[in-house]
Amino acid sequence: MSEHKASVGWSRDGKPFTYETYPRIHRWQFGGGVELNGSSAPEYLGDPSLPNPEEALVMALSSCHMLSFLAIAARKRLTVDSYEDQAVGHMEKNEAGRIAITRCELRPRVTFSGANQPSRDELVKLHDQAHHVCFIANSVKTEVTVHPLD
Repeated sequence: MSEHKASVGWSRDGKPFTYETYPRIHRWQFGGGVELNGSSAPEYLGDPSLPNPEEALVMALSSCHMLSFLAIAARKRLTVDSYEDQAVGHMEKNEAGRIAITRCELRPRVTFSGANQPSRDELVKLHDQAHHVCFIANSVKTEVTVHPLD
């Protein structure tokens, strides 16, 4: 159906190559041309000011859910004024005993305007629909739960 390209680049830059000393900073390049630096998580000697792959996975889940939600809301003629999420991914051992992002909790807060306001039950159903059509959630083993906030 479609392809989505990204590339990553890293260089030792003359630094010693031991676990404690090799640089964790690397370059992410996305198919549309956007580039940014990434790093490993601080727990793995990375730069805490840069995004890491674990955060990128959580962000991808949150972003995909939001975009799916907005598409569904627009088709239902609901007017969304704002959408915010404070997603949390949990890294722990999975069933095989391997470290993984096993769970991701999405906490979206959505503001609507206009006469067509969804009830709490309708809002939960909208998020459930968004979860089931989210390409990223459908692509990972991570358990994703959505807790809409008022």
